[in-house]
Amino acid sequence: MREKIKINFEDFWHHNSFVTIQKENPIFKLLSARFDLELSKEPDFLVYSCFGKNFLKYNCVRIFYTGENIRPDFSECDYAFSFDYPITERNYRLPLYILYNGYKELKRKNFGYNLDKKINEKQRFCNFVYSNKKGKERVEFFKELQKYKKVDSGGRIMNNIGYLVKDKLSFLQQYKFTIAFENSSYPGYSTEKLLQAFITNTIPIYWGNPLIHKDFNTNSFINCHDYKNFEEVIEKVIEVDNDDSLYLEYIAQPPIIVNSENKYLDEINIIRRFENIFSNHNLIFITKKKNIIRYYSWLMDKCPKMVYSSIKNYIEQLRK
Repeated sequence: MREKIKINFEDFWHHNSFVTIQKENPIFKLLSARFDLELSKEPDFLVYSCFGKNFLKYNCVRIFYTGENIRPDFSECDYAFSFDYPITERNYRLPLYILYNGYKELKRKNFGYNLDKKINEKQRFCNFVYSNKKGKERVEFFKELQKYKKVDSGGRIMNNIGYLVKDKLSFLQQYKFTIAFENSSYPGYSTEKLLQAFITNTIPIYWGNPLIHKDFNTNSFINCHDYKNFEEVIEKVIEVDNDDSLYLEYIAQPPIIVNSENKYLDEINIIRRFENIFSNHNLIFITKKKNIIRYYSWLMDKCPKMVYSSIKNYIEQLRK
């Protein structure tokens, strides 16, 4: 019989209804394979992300999860699953791509198979698919690479194909290279960008996590962090573009590194961390009173002016 866990999820990128949580929340999907999860408005455990402050209303064990380049605030959470090194009693490194569809299949995939077919499928040079305005580095690189050959941009940023790409993976599959830049650079911060390129057999040109070599085989992609500047990176792209044998060497490489140092990324070990949290749930650092003050202080910035003063007075009373 599976252990029953009374839990809730707040401040994620999706709507907070129980139905949506069950359908869309990656942590819920991960945990539901091991635990009997009971969604509750009065949970024993709360998993929350970085898209709001509703988590402050909960006086229970709070577990922070982020898919953004944000540090955990341990004055607000008891435990965290983040991009950050090192792994400690309270922080566990869980990059976004681990929960991405296709990660397990990618670990098992034979990349040395059907190489000639893979290169024949690549009718176009390079793509760039972004709609987030953040990330000046990737725009800069896009503009510089364009001086060599046209790079097809199918997102809202720098769009030059006349339409917005609806099926990103199908779009990527046509190209030899993919500009796979994060929106910012930080040690350990790596999202789904590399994974999407590997799934579609295109060579990623990657920038973002300077420690990406700990997670991925750098012989399988062009890692900007291995070069002095973007000019050197582009020289390498041009070299690979003009040498089919060299291109196939990249494509044939298994991208994911599997060794003792990153065993913590295995699903079984992630589940074990949650098991430890659920069985040792006395670590609560924030009082209910502080929670309420923080929550209503945040709410004041979002409320109409007509109720602002009443909330302010309420906070002042709580602080007495």
